[in-house]
Amino acid sequence: MMRWRVGMLMGCWAVALGLAACSDGERGATPARAAASNAPVPVIGLALSNASNPFFKALRQGAEDGARESGLQLVVVDAGDDTATQQAEIKTLIAHKVRVLLVNPTDSQQIANSVVAANRAGIPVVTLDRAVSAGNVVAHIASDNMAGGRMAGEYIKNRLGGKGRVVELLGVPGASSSIERDQGFSLVLREAKGLRLVARDEADFDRAKAAARMAKIIAVEGKIDAVFALNDEMALGAVEALRAAGQTRTLVVGFDATAAALAAVRGGAMAATIAQRPDLIGRQGVHIARQILDRAPVESYVPIPLELVKI
Repeated sequence: MMRWRVGMLMGCWAVALGLAACSDGERGATPARAAASNAPVPVIGLALSNASNPFFKALRQGAEDGARESGLQLVVVDAGDDTATQQAEIKTLIAHKVRVLLVNPTDSQQIANSVVAANRAGIPVVTLDRAVSAGNVVAHIASDNMAGGRMAGEYIKNRLGGKGRVVELLGVPGASSSIERDQGFSLVLREAKGLRLVARDEADFDRAKAAARMAKIIAVEGKIDAVFALNDEMALGAVEALRAAGQTRTLVVGFDATAAALAAVRGGAMAATIAQRPDLIGRQGVHIARQILDRAPVESYVPIPLELVKI
């Protein structure tokens, strides 16, 4: 599997040298910029945690749009939620001297060494959606995940009148987004004494895993009043398990506002989701890469607004 991924990456590098188009920013170069220089189009790298996740698909699309607008060549690699794979992919991007490295970490701690390696190579690093625990990051672009977790908790507390049996489904261990959303939600649980957390389990941001974990929780705990899943894929998996158990009145709250989750909210299967703008996170990341290359001032944190979408 690793050889295949690295081989695909090398193919993208043939693209970056002008043979074809992986994510072709050159098409979106402004006429003024295109006329200003005949130099090769600057190449930047985007290391994604899992491109099959709908949230990160949207992030990638935003980055590709940003590359076209900014006149940059974007090389995208996908770790498939495997930290060792992402470490190897970032090592290859560094070896090929990308001008800026955009990173959406699989694990906030374990990918820190890869960021340090980019620092040593003189490559500026921008993190997207998830932070890293060490290394020099020029800018971090994300929603306030802790505020989002609190938003979900407050919604559940208000809908249940401050009393009820609650389940929380966590994401990939070590991902800053999972840690921060859990922290915000936990603050509400500590304040609302009538809300009882009957189960808290990891489902790795995955729908099938969430459905299986939720089925086991229901078998042990019985009636559940509300579920907070730290992303929409897990929320949709929880809905499947609850339906199978005949618990169709349980409040299910997700995070990300993917198309499938928004449809579930409109149809009443989910109570709410916290809306982010993954496309804007990706687009902003590339625009900031352009600013870095142009030696323009860059904010160290670029917040992306959140919104509660509810029934």
